[in-house]
Amino acid sequence: MAKRTLSGALALTAAAAVALAVPAGTAHAAPPGAKDVTAVLFEWNFASVAKECTNTLGPAGYGYVQVSPPAEHIQGSQWWTSYQPVSYKIAGRLGDRTAFQNMVNTCHAAGVKVVADTVINHMSAGSGTGTGGSSYTKYNYPGLYSAADFDDCTSEVSNYQDRWNVQHCELVGLADLDTGEEYVRKTIAGYMNDLLGLGVDGFRIDAAKHIPAEDLADIKSRLTKPSAYWKQEVIYGAGEAVQPSEYTGNGDVQEFRYAYDLKRVFNSEKLAYLSNFGEAWGYLGGSGAGVFVDNHDTERNGSTLNYKSGANYTLANVFMLAWPYGSPDINSGYEWSDADAGPPNGGQMSACWQNGWKCQHAWPEIKSMVAFRNATRGAAVTNWWDNGNNLIAFGRGTKGYVVINHENTTADRSYQTSLPAGTYCDVQGNRTVTVDSSGWFQASLAPNTALALYAGKSTC
Repeated sequence: MAKRTLSGALALTAAAAVALAVPAGTAHAAPPGAKDVTAVLFEWNFASVAKECTNTLGPAGYGYVQVSPPAEHIQGSQWWTSYQPVSYKIAGRLGDRTAFQNMVNTCHAAGVKVVADTVINHMSAGSGTGTGGSSYTKYNYPGLYSAADFDDCTSEVSNYQDRWNVQHCELVGLADLDTGEEYVRKTIAGYMNDLLGLGVDGFRIDAAKHIPAEDLADIKSRLTKPSAYWKQEVIYGAGEAVQPSEYTGNGDVQEFRYAYDLKRVFNSEKLAYLSNFGEAWGYLGGSGAGVFVDNHDTERNGSTLNYKSGANYTLANVFMLAWPYGSPDINSGYEWSDADAGPPNGGQMSACWQNGWKCQHAWPEIKSMVAFRNATRGAAVTNWWDNGNNLIAFGRGTKGYVVINHENTTADRSYQTSLPAGTYCDVQGNRTVTVDSSGWFQASLAPNTALALYAGKSTC
């Protein structure tokens, strides 16, 4: 039985083929609403998510919380069991239907919308009894799917040059649903409509690359809220047969190149290179891109920075939240040495930074930048400055200004901004900074620290 992850498993296989583009339709480009930062509380149980919406996410200004897949799944302690559904009942490790409904209601009351990670490409890779008591075999899920509902290819995806292989064979051995069939499309839409009925605001479509874009468009058209936010996992591979740009008509697409490049720049290149980060680097259009420093797959497979990367990781998240490209996800998981290990305490998070919970969304350097992002929304980059190496500074018009010192020495200098004169709180250093009538201020930054000012925040 294949253990690992979804589309992350063979993600970096590259091949030479020409992508086919699907014309963009009407879809939400970026999450609807004034707050576009999502806290991805990976493998947190629903009761813990509810508390965190009230205690941290709402007050910090997070617009969304993403929860791990709400469906009955195979048994086992490993995290990836959540990504092998055996029914569409909400009866998994993370909580039952009542807990899920309470979480949605509680998060909404805190001003936080809910995105559900949704596994609709495949079912399981074995047989047994699921977490909610449902019996199943790989190609038979009584009352839900039978063998006729799965694709004819029963070998693993092996050739990313071949569109048919990628979208009709089995991702790491998981039974691949035939999403071209009417019954399958109707059943998947029924599951998603059930979640919408519980108040879910959007979906992350897991392994979307392995589902034809037109199949996803058909499923989306069947939803009771066709305008619900969609964020599709389509991992870029140079020259591969299936390309992320094919999916933009359905909604946002996760831009993996963004995370890969941040790792390279922060680890071994110059932050000065980031002055035109975004579309100029060949990425998807920023208004329809989901971005991240890491996610649950990439933090484990080494393709991006992760919580073990020290200041590089923290500063990369600061940069992402300060930079106006894409809609950011903040990955918030738990410590691991075994990449397969499931969440501490079965997903119950009682206190941040205890029992292995990392709570990156609540790190002061990261959390403070969520309010910065909300305050600077809509303002273009202005007043870019760099030292040709790893000290960079830039403004967001009259709304904000950021300095990131990734050098190994203290930076003590003055900076030109477009901010109105006044006193501002540096939310990174918890100190006040005075901007003069010409827009200048002076500051000293220790190595691997940042400074962030925004209009409306004058006291610390």
